[in-house]
Amino acid sequence: MKIGLVLSGGGARGIAHLGVIKALQEMGIGFDQIAGTSAGAIVGALISQGYTPDESLKIIESSSFMRHLRPAWNRMGLLRIDTATELYKKYIPHDSFEGLQIPLHVVAVDLNAGEQVVFDKGELIRPVLASCCLPGIFEPLLINKRQFVDGGVLNNLPVDVIEDKVDFLIGSHCNPFGTTKPIRSMRGVIERSIILAVQSKTKAKFTRCDILLEPAELAGYSPADVKKARELFRIGYQYTRSMATDIEKNLNRSTAGQH
Repeated sequence: MKIGLVLSGGGARGIAHLGVIKALQEMGIGFDQIAGTSAGAIVGALISQGYTPDESLKIIESSSFMRHLRPAWNRMGLLRIDTATELYKKYIPHDSFEGLQIPLHVVAVDLNAGEQVVFDKGELIRPVLASCCLPGIFEPLLINKRQFVDGGVLNNLPVDVIEDKVDFLIGSHCNPFGTTKPIRSMRGVIERSIILAVQSKTKAKFTRCDILLEPAELAGYSPADVKKARELFRIGYQYTRSMATDIEKNLNRSTAGQH
């Protein structure tokens, strides 16, 4: 039975995906296909490359992604994301989808055409970064003369990208709909508005997952809480462990249904 894993965007909260994956792997669950948006694309790239969830957490903590972002002095964003390319090359030197151990599919949005584009061949790192280009924060990333922004704008849980390639789909969603603390900054307003717009489209995707993992506790964290990486990892891990019985029941049912 082929198992697919879909990883949502969510900024720092995406670190919870690593805890989710660690718990799933401990249950003996591996993945035949991975699809990710934004933070989910970064996690997907590290796992597909063969790093364990714990190694991936160390990479994210040590590399301090934010330090590699440079101010964008043009008017299309506050920061440039493409300067982080070298950082990722250190960990994924072959920089290609073909070099990964697990097939990965990364979603970004072509700003001018207004459509989602799925990257799964050729150059890897720039499409992963394009998938993370939060509009208004980062300037769009140019690939083949097309301007790309965060895949979450149109598809924050890219179920459709792999559902016909697998028999069983696990979705990890790190943007629970819970209320958040009062918002007191311009950045907070932009972040919250983007999340609300994104979520309205995501709910319909939930039912297409055989298992949806969405730790409610993540509602208490902001997409910028990178310093709380360990906590976020733990929340994803403990939540998935607590769901172990349900997950195994669903998996066994699917396996039985295939024979």
